[in-house]
Amino acid sequence: MIRIAAVGDVHIDKDVVGRYRPALEELPDKADVLLLAGDLTRHGTEDEARCVATEFGGLGVPVIAVLGNHDHQSDSPDAVTRVLTDAGITVLEGTGTVLDCGGARLGVAGVKGFGGGFAGRCASNFGEPEMKAFVGTTERIADSLADALHSLDCDVKVALTHYAPVPDTLVGEPLEIYPFLGCYQLGRAIDSAGTALALHGHAHHGTERGTTPGGVRVRNVAHPVIKQAYSVYHLLGDDADIESPSLVHAGR
Repeated sequence: MIRIAAVGDVHIDKDVVGRYRPALEELPDKADVLLLAGDLTRHGTEDEARCVATEFGGLGVPVIAVLGNHDHQSDSPDAVTRVLTDAGITVLEGTGTVLDCGGARLGVAGVKGFGGGFAGRCASNFGEPEMKAFVGTTERIADSLADALHSLDCDVKVALTHYAPVPDTLVGEPLEIYPFLGCYQLGRAIDSAGTALALHGHAHHGTERGTTPGGVRVRNVAHPVIKQAYSVYHLLGDDADIESPSLVHAGR
C-alpha cells in the first residue's frame, strides 16, 4: 500500500508559519510522501519561500511540490524553487521522480499547468497572436506533463498539478472563471499515461472529487476545500490491479 498525503494553496507567509506543523509532524506515521499542489506562497517572494521551507522542510517523509500562479507573482519562480530545493523539497515542472515506498515504486510527474477551459467551452489556437500564445502555453505545459508521465519507470503513477485537469472539481466556482482554473489538455495528458491518481489545487471554492474522461480519479486538495492540513490517499495493489484511491481523513 502506498500512502500519499497532499495539500495545496497553503499560501504561507510569516503569519502562517507553525499553523500546519503540528499535524505535519505526524506525517511519518500516516503517509509515505507529501505532495504540495502549488500556491505555496502568497506573492512568490524568496522570504515567503523560506517560510514554506520552514513549515514543510525536514518532515521525515519525502516532499514533492509544483508551483502555482501565486508562486510566480514576483517573477522569481527560480528563486522560490531554489529555496525549496535547498530545504530538501523536490520541485517538479515538466519532470518526474520515482520513490520506493510501500513496497512499490511510486512515480510522480508534475507541472504547474495553465488555463484555457474545457471541452466545448475552451480557448482555441486561432486568431490573434495573443490567443495563439495563450493556448500554445497551455498545450506546451500539458505536453510536458504527458512526456514526464510516460517517462516514469514505476509501478504506480500520480500526476501533480496546480491547475485543474477536469471541470468536475471546479463545481462551486463561478462558471466565468473556469477557463482560468484549468484546461482539458491536462486531463488528456493524464489519461494518456496509465495514471492512477491526479491531484491539483487552485480552486478554493471547488469540490474535492472528479474523474477524467479516461476514468482517472482526480482530487482537488486545495486547503480551503479539504479544510485540514492534508488529506491521505491510499493506492493499493500492484501493476494493473491498483485499487481506487480511498480518502482517509487525516491532519487538522
